[in-house]
Amino acid sequence: MILNEISFRVRYAETDQMGVVYHGNYAQYLEMGRVEWLRNLGFSYKSMEESGVMLPVISLQLQFKKSAVYDDLITVETRLKKIPSVKIEFDFIIYNENKEILVEAHTVLVFMDMKTKRPIKCPDYLLRKIEI
Repeated sequence: MILNEISFRVRYAETDQMGVVYHGNYAQYLEMGRVEWLRNLGFSYKSMEESGVMLPVISLQLQFKKSAVYDDLITVETRLKKIPSVKIEFDFIIYNENKEILVEAHTVLVFMDMKTKRPIKCPDYLLRKIEI
């Protein structure tokens, strides 16, 4: 399935007193991966929302393997798990510059109509890009 990678340095503010990335920040890293995955296809979350579609997270699973620390260069690998329907699923691997796996993760999001707050099927414009 479609794969995208982004890399960035851990900021000091993202770490805790022990000098490691606070576990809650990984959800933001996954969001960064999803946003850039979508942008790589030629879309943005903003444009989807402007067209009346939102994508709330309904499931988030993280498996911590090793800690990231301040100034580490980390990469978020985002992979679409399967062709979406009403839900879209992503698998992630976050690793450091030594290619050591830090986190393995999985998220499930649901396509929703912003007005009715009801689930809808994946927009055709996105499906066409994914199936190419």
